[in-house]
Amino acid sequence: MDEIKAGHWEAAHQLIQAHSDPFASLIHAYLHREEGDLDNAAYWYARANKPMPAGSLADELDCLYRMAQNETLD
Repeated sequence: MDEIKAGHWEAAHQLIQAHSDPFASLIHAYLHREEGDLDNAAYWYARANKPMPAGSLADELDCLYRMAQNETLD
């Protein structure tokens, strides 16, 4: 996620592709939402069994960081 925060979309995307757990799927979804590919983002949110957030990308990234610290999807 630090790659995302640094603005390194390609590096972040390449790293996350090696993972398929629900949290990684959320990160993958975020990346596609950030690039504007909402259909692909929707696929990854579905893989994580979570709805696409209605809030801002900044809010979502903050939430992902909190989730990483708590190691939970709740």
